[in-house]
Amino acid sequence: MKNLQEQEVKESLQIERSIYTSPIHRRSFLQFAGAGAAGMALIAAGCKKDKNYNPMDGSVTLNFKDDLGILNYAYALEQLEAAFYIQVVKTPYSGMPTNEMALLTDIRDHEVAHREFFKNALATAAIAGLEVNFSKIDFASRDSVLGTAKAFEDLGVSAYNGAGKLIKSADYLTLAGKIVSVEARHAALIRDLISNGSFADNTVVKANGLDTSRAPGEVLSIASGFIKTKINVTNLPS
Repeated sequence: MKNLQEQEVKESLQIERSIYTSPIHRRSFLQFAGAGAAGMALIAAGCKKDKNYNPMDGSVTLNFKDDLGILNYAYALEQLEAAFYIQVVKTPYSGMPTNEMALLTDIRDHEVAHREFFKNALATAAIAGLEVNFSKIDFASRDSVLGTAKAFEDLGVSAYNGAGKLIKSADYLTLAGKIVSVEARHAALIRDLISNGSFADNTVVKANGLDTSRAPGEVLSIASGFIKTKINVTNLPS
């Protein structure tokens, strides 16, 4: 167990180094705040026995009975977002300006960093990689891409907000708070690219000054339209 922990710590440190030496620095105002030292608490999760998160039929299972299930829930959403932005940067929409390419590339790097952090921290407890379905998205259209980006970012923020109360570990809750703040920065930027000055409009920030929150069931229902892999859910919180 000791050797396994030491190896996982080394791998995590390598991930951190790649995050902080990657092209993320190109646009410094989009500060990445997710996978620093606080995330090292997740390493303990990798030492737990394998769980049946990946059934033999190719589906995956999200079991919300414990923090590992919630972390896998976040991992699933980060997989979706990372896959989307990878495709956006790989096939830029028609007439994409240089500054928008730089900004969307930064967001891609953040989402990939989030995805890889959860994958490596969860280790053998992680669900399998998800197969996505982006057939509804026209990647050649700026309106389609930014509209989808807005929907994904708003969904991600609301998902972390809704899951916060379910997390038992203070360390995990701190990590989730760091990641959701980055997702909110993304959401604000995308909204301003669509319509300048709309970064915190009343469709997401309510009259009481609080952001939107969604329960896992609602989030998964929305996300399922973009995921081919069947997701089984147990112990779904109300």
